[in-house]
Formats: sequence, C-alpha cells, structure tokens
Amino acid sequence: MAKKSDNTEEKIMAVEEALSKSELFIEKNQKLLVIILGSIALIILGYFGFQKFILDPREKEAQSQMFMAERYFEQDSLRLALNGDGQFPGFLEIIDNYGMTKSAKLAHYYTGIIFLNQGQFEDAVDHLKKFNTKDVMLAPMAKGAIGDAYMELGKKEEAASQYLEAANTFKNDFTTPVFLQKAAWAYEDAGSKDKALDAYNEIKTEYPRSAEARDVEKHITRLKGL
Repeated sequence: MAKKSDNTEEKIMAVEEALSKSELFIEKNQKLLVIILGSIALIILGYFGFQKFILDPREKEAQSQMFMAERYFEQDSLRLALNGDGQFPGFLEIIDNYGMTKSAKLAHYYTGIIFLNQGQFEDAVDHLKKFNTKDVMLAPMAKGAIGDAYMELGKKEEAASQYLEAANTFKNDFTTPVFLQKAAWAYEDAGSKDKALDAYNEIKTEYPRSAEARDVEKHITRLKGL
C-alpha cells in the first residue's frame, strides 16, 4: 500500500509541476498569446464577414446575370451563351467578373463543353479542369468531357485515365458503366489490352443490368482471343 501511495503522490507532484510550468509559460508569453488569439479571431470574423457581405451578394448577382447564358446554352445558341448578346453577359464574362463565385465555376463547365463542341479541345480541358462540384451527375460528366477532349487530341492513355476517374467519382448505375466502357475503348485504342479487359470485367461483374453490359462478354472474348 505504501508503494501505491508513493506512486500516487509522485503522479500528483508531476501534474502540479506541469501545471506550474504551463502557468509560468502563459505569464511570460501573455502578450504573444493575446496577439495570436486575437489574430485568429480576426481571421475567422473576416472570413464570415467576407462571405456574408461580399461573396453572397456577388453570388446572387452572378446568378441573375448568368440565367440568359444558360438559356442560350439549352437552346444550342452556343456563340451567344459564350459571348453574350449585348444585353446579358456570356459565360466568359461571368468568369471574368465573378471569379470567386459558384456561378463562375459553373460557367467554366459550360464554357468547357462549348469549346469541346467547337473543336477547341485544349481550351475545353483548361476550363473543365477549373470546374469542381459535389453534384453526383455534373462531377463525372465534367471529368468524362475532359476524357473526350483528350481522345480528340490523340492522348488516349490520358483519356482512359480520365474516364476511369469519371467512372469512380460517384459510382452509380447510370454514369459509371458508361465511362468504364469509354475507358475500355480508349485503352484498346492505346494498345493496353489488359487495362481494357479490367474495365470490361468491372462492367460485367458490377453493372450486369446496364446497357453497356449487353455486349461486354463479346468484347471480353474478343480481347482474350487476340
């Protein structure tokens, strides 16, 4: 019992000593700690102030300005969607004027798709890479569009890799098998038979009810026979 009591006393003394050292450190560095804590508080307040009084109003303004460009995009009036109609701005102007907003990020997506359709593949990649979202449909579609641009540029391995990224971004029964199939085709074109087989086999095992699975066995048999 005496040993246990001694150990307890030693632990208490050690804790007291540590507390004393902490108190001494705080006393010696009180001004520095106040400055640090004050700076952190100012950063936090500044962030929320910027968000509420600057970014949020800019976001609302950007949304109201971009609706016409989105309408032109839906109508396949891509030139007007991109450059505006003289009254309402196009996506390029939205990007320039509202760069930090969610609307500007979405404008990068629209612009990338337009450039892809116009055959400006490098520009398409540049804009699509600047777009990021947690939307379960748009995120894989954007990555897949980058893959399409790479295919047009003859960068087949990069395209296949991008298609796989699109397939795995938000796995689902709709977009995932589509992009797995595109990845398989790109790998075939690049001469990477084993990687193509991996993609086809994933469609077969993981998405057997998808439209892409209907002919997948034929592709697997063909590749195995090469």
